[in-house]
Amino acid sequence: MEFNGSIVEFLENKSILVTGSSGFLGKVFVEKLLRVQPNVKHLFLSLRALDSASASQRLHSEVLEKEVFNVLRTKYGAGFNTFIAEKVTPIAGDNALKNFGLADDSDLLIKLFNEVDIVANFAASTKFSERYDVALEVNTIGAKNVLDFAKKCVKLKMLIHVSTAYVCGEKSGVISEKPLKIGETLNQTSEVLDIEAEMKLVQNCLKELNPDRVSKREEKEVMEKLGIQRARTFGWPNTYVFTKAMGEMLIGKYRGNVPVVIIRPTIITSTYKDPFPGWSEGVRTIDTFLVAGAEGKLPCFLGNEESILDVVPGDMVANAVIVAMVVNANHQFSYPLIYQVCSSQTSPLSAIKLRDYSHSYLLKNPLTRKDGKPVNFVMPICLPTMDSFRRYIFLKYMLPLKVLQLVNIVLCQYFRKTCVVMNRKINRVLQLVELHEPYIFFKGKFDDLNTERLRMAVSANKTEANIFYFDLKCVDWDDYFINVHIPALIIRYVMN
Repeated sequence: MEFNGSIVEFLENKSILVTGSSGFLGKVFVEKLLRVQPNVKHLFLSLRALDSASASQRLHSEVLEKEVFNVLRTKYGAGFNTFIAEKVTPIAGDNALKNFGLADDSDLLIKLFNEVDIVANFAASTKFSERYDVALEVNTIGAKNVLDFAKKCVKLKMLIHVSTAYVCGEKSGVISEKPLKIGETLNQTSEVLDIEAEMKLVQNCLKELNPDRVSKREEKEVMEKLGIQRARTFGWPNTYVFTKAMGEMLIGKYRGNVPVVIIRPTIITSTYKDPFPGWSEGVRTIDTFLVAGAEGKLPCFLGNEESILDVVPGDMVANAVIVAMVVNANHQFSYPLIYQVCSSQTSPLSAIKLRDYSHSYLLKNPLTRKDGKPVNFVMPICLPTMDSFRRYIFLKYMLPLKVLQLVNIVLCQYFRKTCVVMNRKINRVLQLVELHEPYIFFKGKFDDLNTERLRMAVSANKTEANIFYFDLKCVDWDDYFINVHIPALIIRYVMN
């Protein structure tokens, strides 16, 4: 792979449509484009909204007002809003609908078809146990709808689709950068994976859930259970990765002549350095356990020396997306080109290190509660297997609960409320850990040969290689977690 041009120069005067710009990674991507190439022609940001006024409101409240845009805001000062108005147009759209729900004869849709050079699809529902109907709409059908839209863009140079490396399921060994085939499954089930049949299954299930007899909460629970059940039927651990996998399949089958690149990041964490270190949004995946530990609510930690935690800072993923879409623009491939943005091969991190980082930071920086009392942080017990975790939960929590339930019966339901609360907390923890189990004890390592080739293609231009960095070998995990990620996470989500 060779690239002799300039990424920054390529972006000049280009029109880019971005879906999912209200998400963490989408914001980092949009901010980077506007900062490194202010002469980009236009960014069209598709946002789920009822009308253009609502889309504009979402753009400002959920995107531009976030801290990630502080560097840009400082750069332009009083002219920031003018700059944004010239370069960014919010679109009231929904990728679950054809052409984002825009009328076929609308001036905006015609403008998009005539002007858009690149389509970047970040839209996703990332909740592991999302309702199956919602996850299918966004992650599967939505991916196909974005592809169909891209096909109609007369100047299109690239469709770049952000997926997840965990579409591989729970494979072990080295996991290659290969596209998924339509109908492919990850186990030996006799049931055929038919995406249209899955959509019909959801529709029929929703029809059977009579609103006169079933509450919205019950409907939600049924849809969540259905998603997990269907995912596991075909070998995927949860609804999120299953529906993302089906989205990849549809893009691969129906892409036609559209140049398509699929980016598969692993576990995305806070920014490494750009636009500033440690920016994140929301408590997700590994951050759930780090925050619980900082609050003194994590008595045990799952993991062992052999478990590899594959994490990638968000700004590195955004950089890889930008480089991939520029280097491969207008190139034709016989199949979608896959880039796995990961660290397990080049810069592996032992899962147990996460506990050590948290312990190290909190020992040096003890926290206090809002009432002024110190947080009682103790080193969590390390549980190396799920069996050891289940035994620990049974002896420490479930057994005392059973005793309390017996006492409750004798005392005429005196401890009923306490029993209900304890049981709910235990079930919540069990569900949380079971959903994360495939990643806590993940046995695979992601091949990133294509991604390394991509990095090498732009390495000759030192200036741009430094601007669009995504070499995980350069990351010192000790420094990143102890001095960047954990303190930023605690300041944002524990101390506020």
